[in-house]
Amino acid sequence: MHLPQADAQLVQILIEQTDAALADAARRAGPWLVCKPGCSQCCHGAFALNALDAARLREGMEKLRADNPALAATVEERAQGWIAEYGPDFPGSLQTGLLGESEPERDRFEEFANDAACPALDPVTGCCDLYAARPMTCRVFGPPVRMQQDEESGLGCCELCFVGASEEQIAACEMVVPQDLEARILSAIDLPGETVVAFALVGLGPAVER
Repeated sequence: MHLPQADAQLVQILIEQTDAALADAARRAGPWLVCKPGCSQCCHGAFALNALDAARLREGMEKLRADNPALAATVEERAQGWIAEYGPDFPGSLQTGLLGESEPERDRFEEFANDAACPALDPVTGCCDLYAARPMTCRVFGPPVRMQQDEESGLGCCELCFVGASEEQIAACEMVVPQDLEARILSAIDLPGETVVAFALVGLGPAVER
């Protein structure tokens, strides 16, 4: 389902702010940031998607079906194949695509599908077939980022980037993510639950319904 208009407008602002922050961080990083099309190490391994991520991916698939039905069918086939291969160990519901919320299920997710290629990844080009609709985790990966917006939490960045850089050089390239805005949007739509990319691509996971 589509996001309500007011929420969709806020999501667009969120994306614009995030992309602007990424561009600024990349400018400051210069050659320290080696991310480029075809570098797909970060496109392997399962990670949790919130309702906004899932909604964007579903809308991205709708647009792809309209613009390039053959490619959309290929992406969906990869997603179905991913679910068939990794679904038996999925720590959640195969019917809804929602991740389990118990502590044992969360512990299992830490080791789940860590080497699996994202089904949105083109294995030939190494590029994302749904780049414009990619999740927030993908949008912020590469530059130094604090996953919690406070001075005490450490900076994390792609292990292929900033090789040989000092802590001061890394800190000077920090990307500030508008997490507060994302949190406000999630609170407004009040849609609990998380999923992974493959389930979102086939229409499962948290669904916005109003």
